[in-house]
Amino acid sequence: MSEKLIFELGKSGRKGVSIPEDELKELKVEEILDKRLLREEDPSLPEVSEIEVIRHYTRLSQLNFCVDTHFYPLGSCTMKYNPRIAEKLASLKGFSTLHPYEPEELVQGALKIMFELGKFLCEIGGFDAITLQPSAGAHGELTGLLLIRAYHEHKGKKRTKVIIPDSAHGTNPASCTLAGYRAVEIKSGKDGCIDIDRLRGELDEETAAVMITNPNTLGLFEEKIAEIAELTHSVGALLYGDGANLNALMGISRPGDMGFDVLHFNLHKTFAAPHGGGGPGSGPVAVKKELEPFLPVPVIVERDGKYHLDYDRPLSIGKVKTFYGNFSVMIKAYIYIRMMGAEGLKRVSENAVLSARYVINKLKEVYDLPYDKPPMHEGVLSGKKFKEYGVKTLDIAKRLLDYGFHPPTIYFPLIVEEAIMIEPTETETKETLDAFIEAMLKIAKEAKENPQLLKEAPHTTPVRRLDEVKAAKEPILRWKKDKGES
Repeated sequence: MSEKLIFELGKSGRKGVSIPEDELKELKVEEILDKRLLREEDPSLPEVSEIEVIRHYTRLSQLNFCVDTHFYPLGSCTMKYNPRIAEKLASLKGFSTLHPYEPEELVQGALKIMFELGKFLCEIGGFDAITLQPSAGAHGELTGLLLIRAYHEHKGKKRTKVIIPDSAHGTNPASCTLAGYRAVEIKSGKDGCIDIDRLRGELDEETAAVMITNPNTLGLFEEKIAEIAELTHSVGALLYGDGANLNALMGISRPGDMGFDVLHFNLHKTFAAPHGGGGPGSGPVAVKKELEPFLPVPVIVERDGKYHLDYDRPLSIGKVKTFYGNFSVMIKAYIYIRMMGAEGLKRVSENAVLSARYVINKLKEVYDLPYDKPPMHEGVLSGKKFKEYGVKTLDIAKRLLDYGFHPPTIYFPLIVEEAIMIEPTETETKETLDAFIEAMLKIAKEAKENPQLLKEAPHTTPVRRLDEVKAAKEPILRWKKDKGES
């Protein structure tokens, strides 16, 4: 299926709306608005009927790869199917029509949901207190680092740097910089985990925090996490946990028990909210008791059987999000947790790990496995052996489109040459995983026998391979109606 631009549809003079004659006194626009705000010519808009608009955007939606239609194995992103009941309940009128300025006594139900969700997340993560305000993972990182900074400043300690492994998510060093810290990278060891000796060499009185993901971005569990926590705390620094990979741990182990002082959750990765274009997201930040006084205001508290918004927090870092955060996402997470229960959440993680190990074990003899250790919920392969045939990981990803699969994450983590990062999640059937594995094996065979086939892929999509450099440097952003071209 191919689809024209909406500007190429319809004909001159065609309309999609019918507006009744204005019975009020006709006003001249120039009498109302400053002339500097007026257009010199009419905007270039498509002239199409209502049905043409509906069909156009419906056809475009059918061209998309999405979790509802395809396997979406993006590593480090947890693009899993989420139950529709959470969407349905979150759209109930009692939730969707709430206004954030309504008085506390009229929104006790909403406050109760937020309060209980916070308690659930603290229990799942092993922490004492939480804020639900941050709107996504990176926003949670920034909030957590601001809490760490406030903690050190309150103790009269000036700290200047945060230590991050070289396999970290790209948002980690960016968040450190925004929080006023210098990000210091340490190289991973030969096993893909943090090199303890290198960490020990960087830790000093200037260290505010060590910021890591566990399991890390190679999908490997940091087995020396207790020692990492002890070393971090020995210099008065705090241990920050990036919760992007929590889908591997629920009900099995808790970051707070490992020694983490701060952890952000990704409700849109782990707890039933759509990821990406289906957003918005939510990135709650949980902390140990020592950091509770610094949480953003307001904090939801329970007194005498009622719920209140507590602004009386003199050490708070202040607000980090308008009102109280993305409430609709919180509802979905609350529903998911209540629906799954403790045993269900544990089963989610067990199945996610099982799926990843199954896929990686089936493919590791054909693709390179840089770190030959059992992965957790995701695994990282490499396509570097196919470079001798002139085939890159990008070519493998493009060819997967012809087989009806969205490609995995590629070229991340950066420490793996020609990386292919696969996260199958717990929601995919064995039949789907087998079909993906078969496609990957066929592509590996094609790379040796017919490399040009891959280098020209995809062959079956409406748009063939693009010149990505040209697309990035010369994006088409405007339609020239008079010339009929973009």
